[in-house]
Amino acid sequence: MHPGIIAGQTPDKPAYIMAETGQVVTFKELNELSIQGSQLFRSLGLKKGDHIAILLENHPRFLQICWAAQRSGLYFTTISYRLQLDEVEYIINDCKAKVFITSKARTNVVERLIDKIPDVSHCFMLDGLTAGFESWESALKAMPVTPLADETEGASMLYSSGTTGRPKGILHELTDTKFGEAEGANIIALLYAATTESIYLSPAPLYHSAPLAFNMGFMRMGMTCVIMEHFDAEAALLFIEKYNITHSQWVPTMFVRMTKLPQETRDKYDVSSLQIAIHAAAPCPIKIKEQMIAWWGPVLHEYYAGTEANGFVAINSEEWLAHKGSVGRAVNAELHILGEDGNEVSQGEIGTIYFAGGPVFEYHNDPEKTAESRNKEGWSTLGDVGYVDAEGYLYLTDRKSYMIISGGVNIYPQEAENTIILHPGVVDVAVFGIPNEEFGEEVKAVVQPIDMKDAGPELEAELIEFCRSHISHIKSPKSIDFMEELPRHPTGKLYKRLLKDKYWQDHDTKIL
Repeated sequence: MHPGIIAGQTPDKPAYIMAETGQVVTFKELNELSIQGSQLFRSLGLKKGDHIAILLENHPRFLQICWAAQRSGLYFTTISYRLQLDEVEYIINDCKAKVFITSKARTNVVERLIDKIPDVSHCFMLDGLTAGFESWESALKAMPVTPLADETEGASMLYSSGTTGRPKGILHELTDTKFGEAEGANIIALLYAATTESIYLSPAPLYHSAPLAFNMGFMRMGMTCVIMEHFDAEAALLFIEKYNITHSQWVPTMFVRMTKLPQETRDKYDVSSLQIAIHAAAPCPIKIKEQMIAWWGPVLHEYYAGTEANGFVAINSEEWLAHKGSVGRAVNAELHILGEDGNEVSQGEIGTIYFAGGPVFEYHNDPEKTAESRNKEGWSTLGDVGYVDAEGYLYLTDRKSYMIISGGVNIYPQEAENTIILHPGVVDVAVFGIPNEEFGEEVKAVVQPIDMKDAGPELEAELIEFCRSHISHIKSPKSIDFMEELPRHPTGKLYKRLLKDKYWQDHDTKIL
C-alpha cells in the first residue's frame, strides 16, 4: 500500500490532521504533493541512493517531503530542530545531502549554514525566504502530478541522538522494492490491531525515528494520523477526546507529566476511545506504568528497539502485569545476553543485550563503530544491559555506558531514577556517577522539581532519605543538585553526557 492507492479509493479521507489548528491534508493531497516533490528531486539530478536532509518543526509539509523522498528511492535524514549550528552542520555534511529543506522558523540556525555545507546543491525554505534559499512551495508548483516511471522505496537514514558522543548515522541498504510493496507497516496491524478506521495520535517530534516510522506506517495502511506540534500533557488528553483517538505513541516522561496533572484536570477528559497506547524510547518506572494502566485500562503496549532496527521486543498490558518491569519477548530476532567475556550468561544474570538474525545495519562512515556493535558471531547490540527470565521476557537494567563503578561495585542509575521520580515534588531526574577520590565514583542526582522554589537543602535531604527508604544506600545518591529543566530529548532520551561533563571536566587536573 501507499498514499496513491489509498487516494484512489478514498481521496477525501484525511491522511493527517494538525492537532492544534485542525488543518487537514487528505490522501489525495498527500499523494499529489509527494509526487510533485519526487519530480522536483529528479529534476535536480537526484537518483536512487542519494541523500536529502530535512530540518523542520512538526510542520504541515514535513510528511509530504518524507513521502516524496520515500517514493523516489532516496535516503532522507530528518534533523532535530533543537540542535545547534555545528551539530546540524556535522549531520548534513556527514550524510552528504544534496538537498537541504528547512523553514523560515529555523532561520537563526540555517542562515549561517550556507557556506558550511559544500555537498548541498539546493537549499529550500518553507513559509518565506532568507539569503541563499529557494522557495519550496514555488519550486513544487512547477512540477507535474505524474508519478515517476521508476518509483522505488527510499528509506530514512537517521542519526542517533548523541547522548554519549557524536551522533551516528544509521544506514540500512536500499533494495529495488517497487514503491508500495514494502512490508514494514504490517507490524502495525499484527501487533496493534490497527485497521483503516484507526486514528493515531502523534505527540512527539516527527524527526525522531519512532514517530516518523509509525506515522508513515499508519498512513501506508490507510489510517488517519493526528500530529501535535508540541507535547503538552493536558492538550494531549484534550486531543484524545476531540479526535476520538484509537492508537497513540508515548514516551515515559509524557506519562510522568500526565500522571502529575491535578486529578480534576485528568478527570475532565474522556480517553475511552483509546484501544492501544504504545510506549518506548526509555525505561518506564513500574509505579508510573501501574498508574497509567489503572487510568487508561490495559491498553499500554511497550516495545524495546532502536533506530538500528536490529531487533524488536514487545509486551502488552496483560503480559506486563504478570512480568512487571519487562519490555517483552523478541518478535523478529533471537535474544542473547552476553557477559564481559563475550559468552552467554545464565538465565537471570545481567549482561549486554544482543540480537541475532534481525535486520542488518551499519553506522554511516564509521566502520569502527559498526564493528564495535557486533560480536564474533555477527550478533549486534545497542549497548544496553539487561537480563532474561525463565519465560524469555527481557528486563532492561540500563545502558552499559551509564554504569557507575563505586568501590568496585557496579551500580545502574536507572533504579535510583525510577525511585526518585515517584516523589510528588519531582518532575524529572537524572542519576549518574561523579568523581570520588576514594571510591572512583559516587552516585549523583540532578532533579527537576515541580516548583524550583522548593529546591534546596531540605528537599535534597528529603529526596535522599526517600530513595534510601526504597533501595539500598549504595545505590542512592550522596548528593542532589537542582535544575529548572533537564536536557532531555523530546523523544524521552536524556542527554546525560551534558550533565556528567560538568562534574568530570576538571577531574584529571584535580587528581594530579
